[in-house]
This record gives sequence, structure tokens and C-alpha cells, in this order.
Amino acid sequence: MPATSVSSSRDPSVRVNPVALIEDRLSRLGFVLPAVFAGPPGFERRFELVRVVGDMAYVSGHGPIDGATALIRGKVGAEVTVEQAYAAARATALSILASLQQELGDLGRVRTWVKALGLVNCAPGFNLTPAVIDGFSDLVLELWGDAGRHARSAIGVSELPFDIPVEIEAVVALT
Repeated sequence: MPATSVSSSRDPSVRVNPVALIEDRLSRLGFVLPAVFAGPPGFERRFELVRVVGDMAYVSGHGPIDGATALIRGKVGAEVTVEQAYAAARATALSILASLQQELGDLGRVRTWVKALGLVNCAPGFNLTPAVIDGFSDLVLELWGDAGRHARSAIGVSELPFDIPVEIEAVVALT
């Protein structure tokens, strides 16, 4: 199925290919998508990374993981700084994009971002969870512009799987 063209948000007379637009932006920002989440040895996934229902895609919780390798581990406010956690949230966005690309065939099918739920593995007393999850939101906005605007929660938790500092799930609307 060929990608449809959409109007540029800057100039309505300019038509662009949404697939190329997202891929170009990723490249210009210097990002490469990681391997899709595989889990550590012995882990058996009993859920879908992305579940498409109608024109919506529901993305399961992802972390800063490349294939089976956690890119960073620890609690934010203890072993992990806010800046490192922000970077982990950006890496988590890339992990989500890799899963979306695998499921959808191309990222141009993502019409708009609807909702994100961010979980932060917090040391006692850490309460800057929105600043951490901003790493995810900022990257989505850099790539999709206004179509990247989403509702969001940023919640602190005492533990996350594989000792990752950030886990994010999302809902996107599709073309």
C-alpha cells in the first residue's frame, strides 16, 4: 500500500511523504532504532508488544532496551541521575518506535499520538517523574510535531522489570 501524502504544518501547499518525514527526522537527529525487545535469556513474552485494533495501536510497556540488553539500570534519584533517566526515556521512545515499525511496516502509519503512561523506578523521595518522562515526550514531539502531542501520566514506582529506570506504554491513532 503506497504511503499517502499529507500537508506540511509549515506550508499547506507543500506535500510530503509521512514515512520519509519521520525517517528523515530520525536520521537528522542521529538516532538509529534499536533491536525490538526480546527479553533476557529465559524470559517468555506472553503479550503483544503492539496490538492493533481498528485505527488504534496499543503499545505495551517498553524500556530503554536494545533487543535483550537493558541500556541502563537502577533507581532514579540514587544510581541514575535525572539527566540519565531523561536519556533513558528517549531510548525508550526509540524502542517503542522499533516495535511500531515492526508491527505496522512503517512509522508513517502513525497519524497521531494519543496517550502515554510513564513509570519511573524511583529512589525514596524522588518526585521529578515528569522531568524524566519529558525525554519520551520531547522526542515524539520532535519527530511528529503537533501530531505528537499526547495526554500523559508520569508515575513513580518502587520497582520495574529488569531493574530498568523507565517504562512507558502508549496509544497511537493510525492512518
